[in-house]
Amino acid sequence: MMIYDVAVIGAGVSGASTAYQLAHYNLSTVLLEKCADVCFGVSKANSGIIHGGFHHPVNTLKAKLEIRGNLMFDKLQYELGFPFRRNGILVVAFSEEQMATVQRLYEQGVANGVRNLEMCGHARLMQLEPKLNKEAVGGFFAPGGGTIEPYRYVFSLVESAVRNGVNLNCDFEVVSGSFADGCWRLAAADGREVRARYVVNAAGLYADRISRICGGEEFRIHPRKGEEYLLDRSSDARPERVIFPVPTRHSKGVLVIPTAEGTTMIGPTADPTDDKEDTATSSDHMQRIVSLVSRMVDGVSPRDIITSFAGLRPVLDGEDFYIALSEKVPQFVQVAGIQSPGLTASPAIGEYVKDLLKTGGLQLIEKREYDYELPRRHEVRHESLETLDRLHEENPAWTHLVCRCEKISEAEIVEAVRKGHRTLDGIKFYTRAGMGRCQGGFCSARIMEIVSRETGLPLSELTKNGGVSRLTVGRLGDRPVLL
Repeated sequence: MMIYDVAVIGAGVSGASTAYQLAHYNLSTVLLEKCADVCFGVSKANSGIIHGGFHHPVNTLKAKLEIRGNLMFDKLQYELGFPFRRNGILVVAFSEEQMATVQRLYEQGVANGVRNLEMCGHARLMQLEPKLNKEAVGGFFAPGGGTIEPYRYVFSLVESAVRNGVNLNCDFEVVSGSFADGCWRLAAADGREVRARYVVNAAGLYADRISRICGGEEFRIHPRKGEEYLLDRSSDARPERVIFPVPTRHSKGVLVIPTAEGTTMIGPTADPTDDKEDTATSSDHMQRIVSLVSRMVDGVSPRDIITSFAGLRPVLDGEDFYIALSEKVPQFVQVAGIQSPGLTASPAIGEYVKDLLKTGGLQLIEKREYDYELPRRHEVRHESLETLDRLHEENPAWTHLVCRCEKISEAEIVEAVRKGHRTLDGIKFYTRAGMGRCQGGFCSARIMEIVSRETGLPLSELTKNGGVSRLTVGRLGDRPVLL
């Protein structure tokens, strides 16, 4: 059996960034993911904010990696092509008492070395964001903040890593790990086994379990649930900037987020839970979020909500990131407690883990040849009429719209399937098909037919997100019955 140099457990933002970094070196690396596709865990329900480096003091690992990671996104976006907008963050106060906290955050950002922060009075705030409630007293502007589409970011990192030699194993749930003779043996629930000299534990909500079964440090991940609600593209509430309230002790607050692809997100909540699979949402939380957001921006209406979802933050006691070489087992790196601002910090987390592996004895020799840029993707909703005419001549599937809400073509669905995305969610995250107003009501059956045609899988075996999430419940005559 092949012995890899490094096995990375978990294909969210931290694991994907680590695999991306390691792909630059003459190493054999394998990325292990327990779900049917990458970015199906914590990372898929991320708010998609690139934070501005002012929420945490610089003596924390969070702040150091957030600030470094923020500066890395422009180059990454240029090379990998994921949706990213550096449209800035506004922190807004609605009382003089809140302005004291605003001033402290501003000074903390300045102390952290963040450039171009700007304290703002009422008039300047309204100039920067006319959608703000007129009762805003003041705040500050962090122009270096922005928004990103998190799943496209992770897909791009993994695609680049795989193009440069990393192996990806999905549906690989690690259930045991042992170290002997300089090598780790990791076994999956289905009996498969991987051997590697070094292991990186980037398992998100389950990093505590992976550490325990591998004999590493004992710690506990405390899930903290955040419910978010997505507004239609036509919502009058969409601002130009990311709008932050004054934060509380346990949360950065309920935000208004103009997503990188044109919708508006409101939320999240911050509720402790003991269930690592609890992603339910509630009408009570929806009403509370709408009420809170209505105090910050004008034009919020529950009628504009097209879907809701919940994500779980992997919180550790002490709340800082835990990224370190294990002191209990050899050649094992812990990457745990990566909650907000983990997405922003993730490029720097990958670098940090790579350096820890080097400290732990892994030899790093850069590749002489490396394929830095991913091929440009055609996306019908962004193409000119001239380009669409040319694409249609090459393949009429480019102008056959499957998802009318988001303007996604059959050719884009086919491309996603051929890149390995064979679940309805995987295709949705890769292409945006099913993310519009009707939330897949029109296009889901058509997407399933394309997946079945391209893969040879019968419709009865297709799933929403892997495992037992079947999409059909039987047949009516010669047609499958959809859930």
